Amino acid sequence: MSRISTTFEALRSQGRKALIPYVTAGFPFADITPELMHGMVAAGADVIELGVPFSDPMADGPVIQKAGEKALALGVGTRQVLAMVREFRQRDTKTPVVLMGYANPVERYDLTHGKDAFIRDAAAAGVDGVLVVDYPPEECEEFAAKLKANSMDLIFLLAPTSTDERMQQVARVASGYVYYVSLKGVTGAGHLDTGAVEQMLPRIRRHVHIPVGVGFGIRDAPTAKAIGKVADAVVIGTKIIQLAESQPRDGVVPAVSEFLRGIRSALDA
Repeated sequence: MSRISTTFEALRSQGRKALIPYVTAGFPFADITPELMHGMVAAGADVIELGVPFSDPMADGPVIQKAGEKALALGVGTRQVLAMVREFRQRDTKTPVVLMGYANPVERYDLTHGKDAFIRDAAAAGVDGVLVVDYPPEECEEFAAKLKANSMDLIFLLAPTSTDERMQQVARVASGYVYYVSLKGVTGAGHLDTGAVEQMLPRIRRHVHIPVGVGFGIRDAPTAKAIGKVADAVVIGTKIIQLAESQPRDGVVPAVSEFLRGIRSALDA
């Protein structure tokens, strides 16, 4: 059983929901990410999604796009992201880490370092899951099997426009959890309709029998609490990036931690 599955099992037995913060690796300072990850865990994070910087992130809104551009300018690529995970693992061997990104960096890494090098090196670093936004489920069964053989999960996005057929395709290859994108559009866009999410989740669960996390548009404790009533996990990214961006270096971890403690309290209330 993967670290992600173990974490969700433990939370389910406690009647609690997972808090999954997203941060772009290497933002807002190239060396702050492991420290920030530890701060988020101390504040109540159950799983961490770590964004792999990429120059053309089609699913990301302007806030996360800008964070990725800054991280790239600071010299942060896939190799550096894996080094950050290794550093985090020196003190934390329990909290699952999911790399979230796009096909190009994964395939470029393999071209540079050899066939299946990304899977090999991600597993060695202590990665638990991979979410590749532009990998369709019907084209990556082999990739999913290789990840699973290395105790890693392949996580997929579902959207309000996902058909029953697409949900069935995802259900065949996904493990760990699925990430339901609650809004049409990019990260940070629009106003979250919690009623629409509540209606959609039973439909997803008819096909998908692993935990369902919900993200895009969750920016405060009341919204997180409302989503936590119906989902297995709450994913928050854009608001965290905005908080981190607004702080001097020594204020980043305290500001993000304080925000997440409020979300954790709302989820547990």
